Amino acid sequence: MSEPLPAPVHFDGKTFVRNLTGAPGVYRMFDARDELLYVGKAGNLKKRVGSYFLKPKMDPRIAAMVAQIARMETTVTRTEAEALLLEAQLIKSLKPRYNIVLRDDKSYPYIHLTTGDFPRLAFHRGARGGGGRYFGPFPSAGAVRESLDLIQKLFRIRNCEDSYFRNRSRPCLQHQIGRCTAPCVGLVTIADYAADVRHAEMFLDGRAGAVMDELVATMERASAELKFERAASIRDRIAAVKRVQARHYVQGASADMDVIACAMRGGVACVSVLFFRNGVSLGSRDFFPRLAGAADEGAVLGSFIAQYYLERPVPAELIVSHAPADAVPLAEALTGHAGHTVEIKSSVRTDRARFLDLARRNAEAALASRLASRQTLLARFEALRDLLGLDETPQRIECFDISHTMGEATVASCVVFGPEGPEKSQYRRFNITGITPGDDYAAMRQALQRRFRHDAASAAATAAADAARAADASAATAKPPLMARLPDLLLIDGGKGQRQQALDVLNELGIEGVPIVGVAKGEARRAGDETLIVGHSGRTLFPGPESPASHLVQAVRDEAHRFAITGHRGRREKAREASTLEEIAGVGARRRSALLKHFGGLGGLSKAGIEELMQVTGINRQLAERIYATFHG
Repeated sequence: MSEPLPAPVHFDGKTFVRNLTGAPGVYRMFDARDELLYVGKAGNLKKRVGSYFLKPKMDPRIAAMVAQIARMETTVTRTEAEALLLEAQLIKSLKPRYNIVLRDDKSYPYIHLTTGDFPRLAFHRGARGGGGRYFGPFPSAGAVRESLDLIQKLFRIRNCEDSYFRNRSRPCLQHQIGRCTAPCVGLVTIADYAADVRHAEMFLDGRAGAVMDELVATMERASAELKFERAASIRDRIAAVKRVQARHYVQGASADMDVIACAMRGGVACVSVLFFRNGVSLGSRDFFPRLAGAADEGAVLGSFIAQYYLERPVPAELIVSHAPADAVPLAEALTGHAGHTVEIKSSVRTDRARFLDLARRNAEAALASRLASRQTLLARFEALRDLLGLDETPQRIECFDISHTMGEATVASCVVFGPEGPEKSQYRRFNITGITPGDDYAAMRQALQRRFRHDAASAAATAAADAARAADASAATAKPPLMARLPDLLLIDGGKGQRQQALDVLNELGIEGVPIVGVAKGEARRAGDETLIVGHSGRTLFPGPESPASHLVQAVRDEAHRFAITGHRGRREKAREASTLEEIAGVGARRRSALLKHFGGLGGLSKAGIEELMQVTGINRQLAERIYATFHG
């Protein structure tokens, strides 16, 4: 017979909360039998525990738990991270009734692929007698769901129940977010769906490399047929498969090593690197070095290794697809740099050969994606040339944008695009000062003046150089170094007012020959509905959402907006961080700088404990307690 439940004990939660600290920590709830009900962690104990007793409505499960509380205990920790660790340890050891606790008494889960014209791919646990194929077993339900989520993103196989599938009259949310091709309403043919199912099966069978080969071939055909949007979609799928493939091919990687492969085609080289540390794959990364004249794969790899690893930690082994001509001295130099023996190997067997083959496939796929992207981008540049009636395809496009919050911390951005895409080393930001807050016209004017004033200052030198070239036939066709810095097309994010600022600035500075286009948002502010306002004439163009020229303008404008708003947020947060710390007595400019640098910003500083604060130079316990109190009350 079970022990009778003690008489209910009224727990005054509001009084308990009133005396709590605002520090991080762990709280524990007990019932009348003194059995543990729940363990939780909090960044602020007072706020978190108070939420159980101050909210008028709560989940029925939580309400039932709170009704059983007879007493509570708390443990204060130095940081929220420590609270998280302590919470996990207590849950694992004490297994409270209302906490989620890991259990190992269930059967192993599988992925089930059903039969029919449009098979379903779904989670399965239990007897395997329903027909179709079963993939697994998997070590956990989480692993199955992660795999299913990934496969839905990659291959868009349906996961709905058959009864739901048979009664659909329009696509569901899974189709709208790009995770299903909507076979329920006939938006995909049986053959195309079967191809997606076949790729999903190959992927689950561990043949991701074969899937990638087929996708690369399909992408190249789409690109050759000028179906650039389809090619870009397949390119993204290849990149996703490649990332997963690099993450899964880790069995047998028992050493610290990098596997490096090079692929070259069409004057472009791709170096793909797989990183392994302590037997674990850290993923892969692709590099596209700029080629200088004729070069083979070995020369590219030799140059890449020398430049990349002499500034970074070097693993014990570098497995390469093509041996550099100077492999021996290069290995000796890396050995001296790293302080341990470094080997460069190109002839490998077993697992290393498998990893090297994977790296080669990654490099080929990434190279194919880059070439397809270049072809798409070139088509868009040419379409913009034709739309604007330019004599030549622009080789340098600059775009300016302004970002601020109600006039606070105004920042202007200048991004640069060429036929190869964004040239991020040429990007510039301008912190705008000395204007009326919120005056976008003045901000645009100041940014353009600062961008082009150096060109104007050199106008006399340019004219002299032009005269010299006129006298020297050998140099008659050469461009002045100054003019090589000017854009072939200047985009201004905004309407007629912003465009007029650009026209006025370039006219005042004596700069001619730069086409200027204002990019004004459409009435509904939808991408593709922009109005282009051209040059001095003010002629308006409406390329529309289907125009490749419009796609290019959107990409450049969106990048300028992203770059501007990132700078604005950084400047705004820096100002606000300084303002918060300036309120603390004893924290001057030097200590503010040291604190923000040590903790990586105000967010990290606000979570630090007193002992962590005392580790910063110039912060004693008294000052640390003062800083801690500022953030935790």
